[in-house]
Amino acid sequence: MSFLFNDFKGWKALCEEESTQLFEPVLQYEIEQKGATEQAIWAGLAKAYQVMKEAVQTGLTEDMSSHSGMIKNGAKKVAQNKTVVLSKEFQILVSSALSAKEVNSCMGRVVAAPTAGASGILPGVLTTMQAIHKIDDRKVHEALLVSAGIALILEQKASLAGAVGGCQAETGSAAAMASGSIVYCLGGTIDQVFNAAAITLQCMLGLVCDPVAGLVEVPCVVRNASAAAIANSSAQIALSDVDSVIPVDECAEAMGEVGQSMETRYKETAMGGLAATKTGQAISKRVLIQDIDMLDEE
Repeated sequence: MSFLFNDFKGWKALCEEESTQLFEPVLQYEIEQKGATEQAIWAGLAKAYQVMKEAVQTGLTEDMSSHSGMIKNGAKKVAQNKTVVLSKEFQILVSSALSAKEVNSCMGRVVAAPTAGASGILPGVLTTMQAIHKIDDRKVHEALLVSAGIALILEQKASLAGAVGGCQAETGSAAAMASGSIVYCLGGTIDQVFNAAAITLQCMLGLVCDPVAGLVEVPCVVRNASAAAIANSSAQIALSDVDSVIPVDECAEAMGEVGQSMETRYKETAMGGLAATKTGQAISKRVLIQDIDMLDEE
């Protein structure tokens, strides 16, 4: 991104200098990096969003039982529960985020946004928001470009990989992308979009990556749902002009610093956190035995 901008401050300055919308510099980046036409980029965005919508629908209608047995149609259970905690819309948000991520855990087709481990957050957030506010697909596609711009900067200042920066780098980045997308779609200013991302990063800072049995299932699936909720709360706060106090660039740098200092056992190694619990270790042993049995059968 060096020929356009290296940080959020530079992204805003570029938009103001050239009187462009927030998504346009990212669109230009995509065109130049991929050597593709603008039409091809929009077509690609439409395809990606369609896959996201299909993942949500698949998880809510088909059997989502993983080989390990840890994933057992959780999204459908949430969607069909008659006990509504806050509102039907919140229930849909949670079940949609769970749904798309369960599809990933059960080897279905998803969009890595920015990673497969965080692939339920943007689909859950965008499809729910679109249904509530009747936002057209074109605006959502623009929001996907905005979210991509957020990810590109976070990748430079910190990381998008759990193996490098913990779960904050995956679900945290995805939630920041999602909150910025919400604010953009609802007509927020550039400052509000970036403020939403900053508030989200503050809420996700320090989250470890501790997949049980080394599988991107537990606690990954439920974290996608909670991250989707945080993205919405952050967007609501930002749209109300509540200041994050710490600028988004500095929040991103803080995430990078925390990721660097995080112990290796908390970075997708399945050696710490929930993966190291008594139950986590028992599941890991059982899954390993199942895998060996499958190899013997083959």
